[in-house]
Amino acid sequence: MPFVNVKLIKGVFTQDQKREMIGKLTETMVGIEGEQMRQVTWVTIEEVESGDWGIGGHCLTTQDVKDLQASPAS
Repeated sequence: MPFVNVKLIKGVFTQDQKREMIGKLTETMVGIEGEQMRQVTWVTIEEVESGDWGIGGHCLTTQDVKDLQASPAS
């Protein structure tokens, strides 16, 4: 029984985007493990408060992530 846990900074993604993540992650696991695992595949999304997430010793905020989303891909 697979369990997928996604952690996000609060306020970055909409409810629709989170539903889409759950659906796509479930489909990915079913694609790997087989259709019989669909009903026992758990996906949870946990949101971490803005500023409570750090990378490389620096805190990230909701705005930091939104700025990254808006920047052109390199």
